[in-house]
Amino acid sequence: MQEDQVEQGAEGAQAEEAGTAESAMENAQADGAEFIDSIQAGDFETALGIAMPYVIAAVKILLIVFIALLVAAWVKRLVRGALTKAKVDATLSKFFGTAAKWAVMIVAGIAILGEFGIETASFAVLIGSLGLAVGLAFQGTLSNIASGVMLLIFRPFGVGDVISAGGVTGKVDEIELFTTTLDTPDNRRIIVPNSSIFGSTIENISHHGKRRVDVAVGVDYPASIDKTRAVLQTAADSIEQRIPEDAAVVYLVDLGDSAVNWAVRVWVPSAEYWGVREELTKRVKEGLDAAGIGIPFPQMDVHLYKQGDG
Repeated sequence: MQEDQVEQGAEGAQAEEAGTAESAMENAQADGAEFIDSIQAGDFETALGIAMPYVIAAVKILLIVFIALLVAAWVKRLVRGALTKAKVDATLSKFFGTAAKWAVMIVAGIAILGEFGIETASFAVLIGSLGLAVGLAFQGTLSNIASGVMLLIFRPFGVGDVISAGGVTGKVDEIELFTTTLDTPDNRRIIVPNSSIFGSTIENISHHGKRRVDVAVGVDYPASIDKTRAVLQTAADSIEQRIPEDAAVVYLVDLGDSAVNWAVRVWVPSAEYWGVREELTKRVKEGLDAAGIGIPFPQMDVHLYKQGDG
């Protein structure tokens, strides 16, 4: 009995709200028709009286939006600053700052709906009734949010790390609710959906403090193996930035079609990787040239045969 009364009460409230909305729509249509008639009749005073409430409402909405943008930006800075002073990780501080900004914007959106005559209580009922439809329509967006939360929980990378994920390589600038922002080595800003990153293989390039530089080189077959190894070892040992505890290695890889292939490997601090790679390549080339050891290029012998008269 009580459940029936509750259901009847809810249905009555929904009917009352629907009737209010329908009545407001009818009044707006009537005002619109009267406004047009007044303009056509030259009665601008009456037209102004009809339009003024709507103009005031529009101004209120614009003010709400403007103030909301200012407050949202201020709250974002405030949250980030507070978390930074509390020595919270930069990734989390940026994430929660963005979340606070969106919370302010949602409150502003509800206030704007109130200006249109939509009750906030009925707005909650509307959200509940349309939850499934919204979930299906925005499943990609919800997936990005869930992926962003998982990235913050498992922490495969943080702000400032250089990663390769989702087909993009760059330095992480910010992890937001929906996207992750990366800056590429050539200074391009790339914005990647969180689901594309979390759903793919993530390579954290700068996670470790040291990296191995590998330089591959091929030499002529007539060159002495021992002499070549000595030249390459000298080039590797001459790199000043290499980590002394990790010995440089010269490795005989294989016998290729046109050359004897070698690999020269040295360990360096991660920040020195690209500079050392270029320097090591330069010294390998100069060392081989000074020793008279050639670096061959692929060749193809073509034999032409004259076809007999048969």
